[in-house]
Amino acid sequence: MQRLPGVGPKSAQRLALHILKRPEAEVEALAQALIDAKKQVGLCSVCFHLSAEPVCEICRNPNRDNQTICVVADSRDVIALEKTREYKGKYHVLGGVISPIDGIGPEQLNVQALIRRVSQQKPQEVIMAISPSVEGETTTLYLGQLLKPFTKVTRIAFGLPVGGDLEYADEVTLARALEGRRELD
Repeated sequence: MQRLPGVGPKSAQRLALHILKRPEAEVEALAQALIDAKKQVGLCSVCFHLSAEPVCEICRNPNRDNQTICVVADSRDVIALEKTREYKGKYHVLGGVISPIDGIGPEQLNVQALIRRVSQQKPQEVIMAISPSVEGETTTLYLGQLLKPFTKVTRIAFGLPVGGDLEYADEVTLARALEGRRELD
C-alpha cells in the first residue's frame, strides 16, 4: 500500500488493516475491480488521456471546441481542469515533462503526435497548462517553439491561490501573479 502515491507508512498500515477486517467477498470484489480497470483502461488514440474506449469521451464529444487544444503533462491535469467546468476545448496529454536528469526527453513523450495533430488540424490556439517547475518550464518553452509556426500558443496564468497570503508566497509566484494580471471587469 505504501507504494501508492501519497500513501505514507501510517496510511498504508490503516488501509491494510481495514482491508483485512472486511469480508472476503468484498476484498475479492476490490481486487477484481482493480484487475478489470488495469485491463480495460488504456490511452485515447487522439489525445492520450485515459480511456476505456479507443477514443475518449472528450475527443468524441461534438460539443467540444475543436479550435483549442490544452496541453497537459498527464491525465490528472485533465481531470483537474474538467472539474472547473470552464474549459470547453480538447486536450493533449504529453505523458510527463522533459527531464534530462530522469532520462525523459521529447522522444519519451507524446510530442510528435502533438505536432502532427496541430499541423493537420490547425487549431486557433494551443494552451500550455503545465506546472511551473523547472521541467515544466523547459517543456513549455520547447513545445512553444515547435508549435508557433502552426498556431497561437498561450500559457495559463500562475499566481496566488484563493485564500493565500502575499507574505507567504515565494518570489516566483508573486512575479507570475503580477505578469498574469488583467483588467477588472
